[in-house]
Amino acid sequence: MKKQLVLGIMSGTSLGSVDYALCEISGRKVKLKELWAVNYPKKLQDKLHEAAKGSLSSWDFCQLHHDLGRFYAEHAVRGKSKPQLVGLHGQTVFHNPSERNPATFQLGESAYLVEKLRAPVVNNFRAADLAAGGQGAPLATLFHEYAFAERGKHVCVNNLGGISNVTSLNWRNRKAARPEILSFDTGPANMLIDFAMRHFSGGKLEFDRNGSWAARGKANEPLLNRWLKHPYFRKSPPKSTGRELFGEPFFVKAIAEMKALSRFDAIATFTEFTARTVALNYQLHLGAVPDRVILTGGGASNPVLKEWIEQALRQSDGIPKVITSAGQGWPVEAIEPAAFALLAYLRLNKVAGNIPETTGAYHPVLCGTLADV
Repeated sequence: MKKQLVLGIMSGTSLGSVDYALCEISGRKVKLKELWAVNYPKKLQDKLHEAAKGSLSSWDFCQLHHDLGRFYAEHAVRGKSKPQLVGLHGQTVFHNPSERNPATFQLGESAYLVEKLRAPVVNNFRAADLAAGGQGAPLATLFHEYAFAERGKHVCVNNLGGISNVTSLNWRNRKAARPEILSFDTGPANMLIDFAMRHFSGGKLEFDRNGSWAARGKANEPLLNRWLKHPYFRKSPPKSTGRELFGEPFFVKAIAEMKALSRFDAIATFTEFTARTVALNYQLHLGAVPDRVILTGGGASNPVLKEWIEQALRQSDGIPKVITSAGQGWPVEAIEPAAFALLAYLRLNKVAGNIPETTGAYHPVLCGTLADV
């Protein structure tokens, strides 16, 4: 496969901003060339929240799909480097990987990127895996393997976006051709924390910067114990989740149970919930304590969340080293857009982008729909 300059575009379930990663890709080698982020304008962000709640009319939904496509295209060029290919994840507003009636949808019309850049665009990455009986997620697994797998080590890459997902790369068997791979969503990461920050600040604060609110509070143990009984955490992989389980309905019920708590205690409780659900999933589903945990995504920039994840993992039969992807040469914001740049590259070269053992698909599939020039 020839070397190409590929732009990956990703916006997570937290609905905060759009991350752009321009990558040079050749075979299994991915090199980050440029990285930038653009915040959603308030009006556009509000519409996305409405879409995620299912409260838009079909007309408004269609308009938003095109408005978002134009927004992605507007900010897709930085400097002199022009991408030869684009991987557009789009904005997930619905993801339901049920066995009987699976469905997923990512907003953002790709035609505007094709027109602006005069380059092919791959989008709609999740549908093919879903159609093949899979969860449609996680799809960053191959990138995690290419970038972070280490022979002789058991490494976990844990992305902390709106939702937390982990890729376990167990290569302790040095003779194996590749690591044993397991990848799944552990539950909420920043989603509930961000909901709570908007709630308590009257919409003025989008997230808990540096975990400062959580650090001033104390987590409520009775609430944590109740929430940790949610059946999702004990469900065996392959599994994926999103707003349908840990979005607005969960938050509304949770905040009603927190009336006696201060705002700082509430944020601390949501933050500790994320930390403990990460540790619980590791304990129940990984089989062995990893040597190293690499945190990525927006939550990796929250030092309090990082510390509490470390503390929760210490309760296991071993103490893994917890670092961020920056310590491995990859900025925490770059991992997800770079992963979809790689998936676009694989799709263009007709190489399967899913790993059936992790998504639950019946067979490997080409991930993404190609919109050519």
